[in-house]
Amino acid sequence: MIQHPAFDVEPWRLRESELDLDILAQSESLFALGNGHIGWRGNLDEGEPHGLQGSYLNGVYELRPLPYAEAGYGYPEQDQVVVNVTDGKVIRLLVDDEPFDIRYGDLHSHVRVLDFRTGLLERRAEWSTPTGRRVRVKTTRMVSLVQRAVAAIKYEVEAVDAVRVVAQSELVANEPAAKSVGFDPRASEVLDAPWTSQTHSSDNTTAELVHQTTYSNLMVSAAMDHMVEGPEGTEVSAVDFEDIARITFSAALEPGEKLTIVKFVAYGWSGVRTKEALRDQTAAALVVARESGWDGLVNEQRSYLDNFWKNADVELDGDQEIQQAVRFSLFHVLQAGARSEERAIPAKGLTGSGYDGHAFWDSEAFVLPVLNLTVPETVAHALRWRHSTLALARDRAALLGFRGAAFPWRTIAGAECSSYWPAGTAAFHVSADVADAVVRYLHSTGDQKFEHDFGTEILVETARLWLSLGHFDLDGGFRIDGVTGPDEYSAIADNNIYTNLMVQGNLLVAADAAERNLDVAAELEVSEDERSLWRRAAQKIVIPFDTQLGVHAQSEGFTYHQPWDFEATKQDQYPLLLHFPYFDLYRKQVAKQADLVLAMYLRGDIFSAEQKKANFDYYEGLTVRDSSLSACIQSVMAAEVGYLALAYDYLAEAALMDLEDREHNTRDGLHMASLAGTWIALVAGLAGMRPWNLSLRFTPRLPGGITRLAFNIVFCGRRLHIETTTTSTTYELREGDDLELCHAGETFTLSVGKTEERVPLERLDPGTPPTQPFGREPEHRLSDNERGKETP
Repeated sequence: MIQHPAFDVEPWRLRESELDLDILAQSESLFALGNGHIGWRGNLDEGEPHGLQGSYLNGVYELRPLPYAEAGYGYPEQDQVVVNVTDGKVIRLLVDDEPFDIRYGDLHSHVRVLDFRTGLLERRAEWSTPTGRRVRVKTTRMVSLVQRAVAAIKYEVEAVDAVRVVAQSELVANEPAAKSVGFDPRASEVLDAPWTSQTHSSDNTTAELVHQTTYSNLMVSAAMDHMVEGPEGTEVSAVDFEDIARITFSAALEPGEKLTIVKFVAYGWSGVRTKEALRDQTAAALVVARESGWDGLVNEQRSYLDNFWKNADVELDGDQEIQQAVRFSLFHVLQAGARSEERAIPAKGLTGSGYDGHAFWDSEAFVLPVLNLTVPETVAHALRWRHSTLALARDRAALLGFRGAAFPWRTIAGAECSSYWPAGTAAFHVSADVADAVVRYLHSTGDQKFEHDFGTEILVETARLWLSLGHFDLDGGFRIDGVTGPDEYSAIADNNIYTNLMVQGNLLVAADAAERNLDVAAELEVSEDERSLWRRAAQKIVIPFDTQLGVHAQSEGFTYHQPWDFEATKQDQYPLLLHFPYFDLYRKQVAKQADLVLAMYLRGDIFSAEQKKANFDYYEGLTVRDSSLSACIQSVMAAEVGYLALAYDYLAEAALMDLEDREHNTRDGLHMASLAGTWIALVAGLAGMRPWNLSLRFTPRLPGGITRLAFNIVFCGRRLHIETTTTSTTYELREGDDLELCHAGETFTLSVGKTEERVPLERLDPGTPPTQPFGREPEHRLSDNERGKETP
């Protein structure tokens, strides 16, 4: 996509200078706007043509039955599928009775720009009707990050020739949805006409539609209001039906005259509130939006984003594509979580219907760590959502015969929605990932109230799961058998090392949290004996190691499996899951994504430097990266062991995952974890940032091609700026109390107004970089000559 001639590389904007219908669906995802509550895909204002229509409210879904050829105990019976809510983006235009449709007439110019600093999507088009009457159309769209229920559009039509224009501003429910082509588990299930009308009305410049789903019984209210400026004689009329409400504006324009419409849209939804309450809610939101006016909304948005970038911006010199990509990534990660407010952050955010709108462990493992150090209040909301689903997680564990809480592999509202249990239910590591996210949030904020009110209960209930899922063997080791780790090409394995190490951390922090919060522990009936058992299990947990190869095994026996025949695998047979049976994948040495390598990043304290390098080298030859979650983690660990050119390659792959549509499914929405992974690869990878003794440590090393990396973070109420170049690294505390940091093993105290400078680290000498599976090498970011200079 970014290599498409229509797209320019700019540091603060995504700009498309011409419209290409062949990539329309992909561009709709790239230009999506949202605030964590509302999601609007970047569809054209006139509604047609489109690749995939999309208007979403976080948490709104419909139920569908999960069919099975053979029933089985504990199989989930219902799926939760994201559905389009009432579309408020549509403004159709007729020029002398000819509909503005870029497929007809003459499109003289068409430009779209998404500005990361203003949060506005601007579109400019100049078009002539089939009869040669020309107009200029400018639209500016926003989803408010401040007024959670509100989105708005400023729509301007300027006449080049004397014309009569009619603009039809609409609310549309039950829009026909595009059907997926072929079988791809990443695509969405399309539900036809999921909404039933409850009421509809219109009056002058306002209109509303209220609908309810049939099975999930969720009710959505959508309302719109308008402000209009036009020449004398401009007319306004309104009409409404069950699935559509329309406000029509008509005007005769002389050359140079404009018709300007500001459209305010408000949404509300609930599964328990009455129709009247929802109507009142959206009406109130419209009142506030109209009082703010377009300029007020724009100013609020800019102020919000100014503060965000003050805390989160990343700058780098030497690669403008990555510079653009990291800001694009941060902007979309912010949009996914900014106002989610006790709802999940789906794998695609609110940019598309991919994965049926489900949230996975991606949020806790990839997205929340970025928000922790940029917008930490959003993480508290996301974790409170997990806490709100604890009852369902306990019920799921009990159904499976266990104590504690088993969080779902994929869900919207907290119930397990995966019908394939080897890669769903068996992926119990999700519960440890949630616990790890709690700990990382507490480490980054020191939020003791959250630990008391929410965190401790999550940690206790997940710890209880492990004691009933695992067992002590005859040698006293604590085993967890028959589970699936992050690598979904190795299912139902014994002692998956990622799972075991995350469980180990979960057990220890749960015991500590219970001791710090004795009243919560008493309420949960946590005894001293139970805490002691958690500590014993953590101490004795099995960590598989192959002494013959000198590497850790991803799971017990994994290194004894037959290697996958990569030489015989064609490039069009990736991803493997779409071309080979799982049975064959499960019994071979092939990894879909980083598994043990991810464990080395999150639990780096367990491995020596020598072990990290040996493990990384071995698993590089087995990992095919059929998951967008993999590249950023491989980048982090490549940087840590010294393969800086390879780290750069994987950084670029993560950063350009959607901008270049590398997995060929950007049309269904953006990959939030890979977007977050861009920041992770830069800050945890090249800057080497790791948690350390309730503070942070850094080991910065830059690859050739990048001469400067600077970033802002917030940590425990402090605002930090770190900048590393080829000659030095400087640390600056811009706000907050003194903080102790660590640079390459040297500790120092940082104070406001004082900059600490440190010399660059010596380049590691890891030797010849490992090779990847045949045909799965990352695209080189540096030339062969430049890569040669990377090796000492």
